[in-house]
Amino acid sequence: MSFYSHSVNAKERDLPSEYLEFEKPISDLEKKIEELTLFTSNGNIDLEEEILKLQKKSDQLLAEIYSRLSPWQKVQISRHLNRPYTLDYIEAMLTDFTEMHGDRGFADDPAIVCGMAKLDGMPVVIIGHQKGRTLKERVFRNFGQPNPEGYRKALRLMRFAEKFKKPIITFIDTQGAYPGIGAEERGQGESIARNLYVLSLLKVPIVAVVIGEGGSGGALALGVADRVLMLEHATYSVISPEGCATILWKNGAKASEAAELLKITAQDLFHMKVIDEVVEEPIGGAHRDARRAAELLKEAITRNLSEIKNTSSDELVKLRYEKIRKLGIYDQL
Repeated sequence: MSFYSHSVNAKERDLPSEYLEFEKPISDLEKKIEELTLFTSNGNIDLEEEILKLQKKSDQLLAEIYSRLSPWQKVQISRHLNRPYTLDYIEAMLTDFTEMHGDRGFADDPAIVCGMAKLDGMPVVIIGHQKGRTLKERVFRNFGQPNPEGYRKALRLMRFAEKFKKPIITFIDTQGAYPGIGAEERGQGESIARNLYVLSLLKVPIVAVVIGEGGSGGALALGVADRVLMLEHATYSVISPEGCATILWKNGAKASEAAELLKITAQDLFHMKVIDEVVEEPIGGAHRDARRAAELLKEAITRNLSEIKNTSSDELVKLRYEKIRKLGIYDQL
């Protein structure tokens, strides 16, 4: 299986374009480059010099646009259909992945992927949200919104990791836990709370990575860790900008304003010490160079794991507790 096999071509998508609205100037240039390249390949005329000039201009424009992104634009990037998902990173970074299914209580939940793998020969346990790209896959994965059985499946693997003393790596990428009636009846809130409790006490190293959207408790259920990393253009928030705008102004169209107020970007969260590291993405985002994005993320995960893997289990729990207690800022009147 080749890397990024979970992606699909433009014709298979049910979205109008790969380009986001603010990327239109880049889109125009790249389409022009494609036209000139096709014209040249047909042997009509040599336009190599003109193509190189346009490519240089496109690269400069891409770097400029991505150096001054607004929080709302980062939200759009974090949701990009071509952005690598958990299975893409597993395929690119790990070997010998064996997926585990089911919560041994009700069902399997495809919105969460769990299993065992090796990171440069080191056995690890992997837990991550999984969205889909085609409409069929998105429906199968429930658009990356887990049910209680998904979190209980993750809990199975957490306890497995502790029993066999294996580090845990989690990949966070969900707009939130599934809010359906059935999910609530089967204990959605309890399953999330249980994961938070267990993660806080696990006696093995845990590295969590926000690779796309980190939404609400559905994300936090995989986010209690010794090291929390975020990709440069990922987002992490208690609520979506649209949901926040609907509550504050009764108008979801004000999502861009809400995104600014929520402080959901990796840079804001690093500044507030909610996360431990911002992992650089290729210029133009992970969706433009998935292989390079995986290389950068693998380096960050490996480095952070190496820094904590020899810490005693009791010390891990103690430091994790202290880390959680320090979160948040308040004013004393």
